[in-house]
Amino acid sequence: MSVISIQSQVIHGHVGNSAAVFPLQLAGFEVAAVPTVLLSNHPAYPSVKGSVLDAGLVRDLLAGLEDRGLVEASRVLMTGYIGSPEIAAVVVDFVTRAKARNPGLLYVCDPVMGDFRPGFYVKPEVREAITRQLVPLADVLTPNRFEFDALVGRASAGKAELVAAARKLGKRVVLVTGSPTDQTIITTAVTQDGAWQATTPALSTKASGTGDLLASLFVSATLRGKATPESLADAVSGVFGIIEATVAQDGLELDLVRQSALLYASHRRFEAEAI
Repeated sequence: MSVISIQSQVIHGHVGNSAAVFPLQLAGFEVAAVPTVLLSNHPAYPSVKGSVLDAGLVRDLLAGLEDRGLVEASRVLMTGYIGSPEIAAVVVDFVTRAKARNPGLLYVCDPVMGDFRPGFYVKPEVREAITRQLVPLADVLTPNRFEFDALVGRASAGKAELVAAARKLGKRVVLVTGSPTDQTIITTAVTQDGAWQATTPALSTKASGTGDLLASLFVSATLRGKATPESLADAVSGVFGIIEATVAQDGLELDLVRQSALLYASHRRFEAEAI
């Protein structure tokens, strides 16, 4: 076992665990995927079925995972979308317990709270649990730019300010995704002794799940022993390859399975530049 991933899940399409698990499996890693939400599809469609799971069910699934010894056997614990304050409490309790039982466990927290266009889309109580309880436990954070600004309490005006703000969070790595300019998208990785950015052309896509996919590819590269700048370049290049293929099909879903070769061998490579 290599990864425990606690996120949303959909029956059709690729967001949450339905975006994150496959790339890790493709690279040879076992993944224990625990859903927080089970939906027919992501909400961009005219209709969506399913619901946030009962917190007791999520607690039972995590307890079963522990019974099988997966906490001790795993190298990485990932969390993403959390559907309710009750599930947030369950996840906080599990992450705390897991890190105590396996001190070498790398906790990667995607603080899913919102984005520039919709604003915050989780309940205030969930935001509180993420910012006050999960973020302090994390070794690696993967917020989008909107979430990063919320975590640090202000919009960072430039590269130096972003790097300084990220370092104040005190994490091994802060991966800030989706910083838009007029024609590009910038993804920045900050450690306590280095900072890098990878820049790609901005592509307009209707598909969701790009952040979940990026975090998964970054974890995959990290598990394969790659340093932070190379992991950043691998993740950004893989995501761009999938988005480019998806845009060509004008799809509502990431063309993840059919174009799986692009995850680890994209047609274009975007190297990470030191900043």
